[in-house]
Amino acid sequence: MKFAVSYSSAHFGGDPDRIIAYARHAEACGFEGLYLPEHLVLYPGAKLHNFEVPPTLPFLDPLDTLSYVAAATERLLLGTGVLLLPYRHPVVLAKQLATIDVLSKGRMRLLTIGLGNLPEEAAAAGVDYRTRGRRADEAIDVLRLLWSGNEEGVSFQGEFFAFDNLVQFPKPYQDTTLPIHIGGSSPAAARRTGLRGDGYFAGGALVPQERAVQWKLARATAEDAGRNPDSLEYTRWSGIDMTDERLEAFAAQGVTRVVVSATAPDPDEQHDELSRFAEHFIHQES
Repeated sequence: MKFAVSYSSAHFGGDPDRIIAYARHAEACGFEGLYLPEHLVLYPGAKLHNFEVPPTLPFLDPLDTLSYVAAATERLLLGTGVLLLPYRHPVVLAKQLATIDVLSKGRMRLLTIGLGNLPEEAAAAGVDYRTRGRRADEAIDVLRLLWSGNEEGVSFQGEFFAFDNLVQFPKPYQDTTLPIHIGGSSPAAARRTGLRGDGYFAGGALVPQERAVQWKLARATAEDAGRNPDSLEYTRWSGIDMTDERLEAFAAQGVTRVVVSATAPDPDEQHDELSRFAEHFIHQES
C-alpha cells in the first residue's frame, strides 16, 4: 500500500512557509506524494460536497504551487486532487505538466483530473458545462499525443481541439507520457478510468457496494478496451485517524494508495498527526 497526503490552502491558508514545512515533513515521514485541489473561482452560495463554502477560500493554483513545492523537496511525488481538466487548454497544459516533470526530475506523477461540479465555474472559464465530459476525454487524448510526438509533429481533429503537425518539447522527464488518474464518484468516471486512465481516485460519499460496482466497472471497461485492468491504480481518501481494520478493508477492495490530510489547525499539531500516522502505517510496512 502507498500513502500520500493532501494539502488544501483553502483550509490551512496560503502561507508559503507553512506549505513548504508541511511538504518537507510529509517527505521526511516517508509519504509518497502531495496532492493539491483546484478551484478557479467561487461565488456567494457555492456548495462543495453539498456544503456551502465561503467564497473567499484561497485556493492556490495547484500547478504553480507544486512547482514551488518541488523546488523545496527531493523525492515527494506531485499530485492534483483534482485538476479541473475541462477548464484548461490541453496544449498549454501539456507544456506546463512536462515542464514541472522535467524540473522536478520526474515527480509530476500523481496527476488526477476531474470534471468539476459548479456550472458557474465552467461558465466563467467559457466552457459549456454539459460538454465537460467529452471535452475532458478529448483533452486527455491531446495531452498524450503531444507528449508522445516526435520532431515530425502530430495532428488532431476533434470536437473541441484541432491542430496539424505540432511539435512540443520538452517531453516528460525520461519518458513519453505522464500517468493520468481519473477522479470522481460516478459510473462515467469509472468508465473514463477504464478507457483512458492510469488509475481511479474515487471520491464522493458512496456506500461500499457502490464503490465495488464502480471499481468493477473501471476494470471491466479496461478489459473490454484491450487494456490490462491489473495495471490500474486505485486511490482512496481516508481520515488521518484510519484504523488497521480500515486499511485491511481497503486492501481487500483492491486499493493501492491511501491519501490522508492533517486536520489540526495548528501547523505543529498537523506535523504531529502526520508523524503518528507514518509511524503506525508507513514505518510498520517498511
